[in-house]
Amino acid sequence: MSRIKNCFDDLRARKRQALIPYITAGDPRPDVTVPLMHAMVKAGANIIEVGVPFSDPMADGPVVQAACERALKHHVSLRQVLDMVREFRSRDDNTPVVLMGYLNPIEAMGYTEFARAAHAAGVDGVLTVDMPPEEARDVVPIFRAEQLDPIFLLAPTSSDERIASIC
Repeated sequence: MSRIKNCFDDLRARKRQALIPYITAGDPRPDVTVPLMHAMVKAGANIIEVGVPFSDPMADGPVVQAACERALKHHVSLRQVLDMVREFRSRDDNTPVVLMGYLNPIEAMGYTEFARAAHAAGVDGVLTVDMPPEEARDVVPIFRAEQLDPIFLLAPTSSDERIASIC
């Protein structure tokens, strides 16, 4: 059973909501990311969402765009983000970690190689903002084979049918 499902089951049983903070890996410097992840857990985070820096974060607002720019000045790559998660896991094996980003770095690495590397690093879920579920039919089985939960976005305007389909 996934850490994400366990976390939500536990929260539901305690009638609690999830606190899921987001950081861009490598912002403001790569050496800050892992200590910040631990500080978020200590402050009450239930799940951590770690952004993978990307050169064209068109679906993000100005704050995340600036964070990506700062991280990319340090040449933070997808592989380095996985190393950061691996380092986090050396002290925390319980808190779920979700990677959020764009499909290009995953495609460049290769879906299977990425899924294996993400699982080995301790990643629990993957949210790719530019991969709707209709285009993920071949990717979802690869992620699931490595115990990675694929996560898709919903909009306030999503229909009940689309919500059901994504869920």
